[in-house]
Amino acid sequence: MLSGKEPDGSSKEEIQGSKLFSFFAQVWRQSKPKKLSTINIRLTIFRGLRYSFALLESVKQFMKDTSAPGSSDTEVSAQLAEEVIARFGGGLVENVEKLSGGASCETWSFDWLDDAGNTTGLILRRDLGKTGSTSEKGWRGGKTAYSLDRTTEAELQRVVYDAGGLVARVHFALPEDHKLGGCYVMDRIEGETLAPRILRDETFADARRSMAYQCGEILAKLHGIDSTTLPRGMVQVSARELIAQQREMMDGISDYYRDETAVARPEYHPAFELTLRWLEQHCPKDATAGLVHGDFRNGNFVVGPEGIRAVLDWEIAHVGDGMEDLGWVCVRAWRFGQHQNPVGGFGQREDLFAAYENAGGRRVDPKVVHFWEVLGSLKWGIGCMFQTYKPISGLVDSFEHLAIGRRASENEIDLLALLEESP
Repeated sequence: MLSGKEPDGSSKEEIQGSKLFSFFAQVWRQSKPKKLSTINIRLTIFRGLRYSFALLESVKQFMKDTSAPGSSDTEVSAQLAEEVIARFGGGLVENVEKLSGGASCETWSFDWLDDAGNTTGLILRRDLGKTGSTSEKGWRGGKTAYSLDRTTEAELQRVVYDAGGLVARVHFALPEDHKLGGCYVMDRIEGETLAPRILRDETFADARRSMAYQCGEILAKLHGIDSTTLPRGMVQVSARELIAQQREMMDGISDYYRDETAVARPEYHPAFELTLRWLEQHCPKDATAGLVHGDFRNGNFVVGPEGIRAVLDWEIAHVGDGMEDLGWVCVRAWRFGQHQNPVGGFGQREDLFAAYENAGGRRVDPKVVHFWEVLGSLKWGIGCMFQTYKPISGLVDSFEHLAIGRRASENEIDLLALLEESP
């Protein structure tokens, strides 16, 4: 057994995958779908789970030889202190800490003490090291087709802040060619950001009762911001363009595995194929375009006992249909197990829609929001593929991204249920 093979020739990873396959097969049989004939699709999903273990083993070896260049954490801390003191005209930087999480950006927390002894809590948001990920545009360069650079993201936050939005005040931004890379510094707003804690801790029990309604109010105000005040670097993206982008990303990543890795085969996702077809057939008419956050969900909120204090992560904001944000906050992945509450795991769609309309937003059509929830689930599923692509292609050195990638199959199951539930 020194070879790591079982008597039938299977690797340990394949045996583990087979056990996981059996578990998911049992769960899926109990779901008893009624409308779609999707047996072959389900089987392919489960085979993909088995296959992913062998892929991860290949990736482990690949990552031993692949490291993303960039400053060490010690160097970042020193460079940050130097820049902040220069910008603020003195003082002292203390308690510099790199926070966990973040699939696209790093987040650093620190304190600035001015010469009078006053302390200001601040946050540095920067690209994931100097990986060269901006050398090629689009997903192949490690970004979505409409990702904002840190300078534009900071400018957008200023616009939202000036309009009275729940967002941190930005102090300064630095371009991509700076030694810290593209980044900006903003106020640190105290509160909880971890969704499981927000959904389970008694501290936030009162907040949970009002957060769905609060989300509707926040989004109505956000979507009402004058589009002429938005940064020039923002892109307008229609529903059909988003569908086409997801198709191009899925096919491109699959081709990469076939042509550029030891796996030497495409990655098959038939439920994604089915969903793309459904989306093309049910695409709503273009609505009046305005600011869309693009990642408005539980996990991107700073929450206190009274409710949402700030909205984070504006990297994929764009101009489009505001219903995209209402659908995205309802995506199953962002409920973190609290599926009885479709809005972020904490509330009901009826409260979200009513608050949106009462706060000045346009009339909500539940069928349109359902379309965007389906598209959102597809985006996150292909996004999981994308997170795995980043370390495999050498854009980042992160096992966390690989762990996220395994969740693509979860989204395929979610999508099959969503299509069956279509109004």
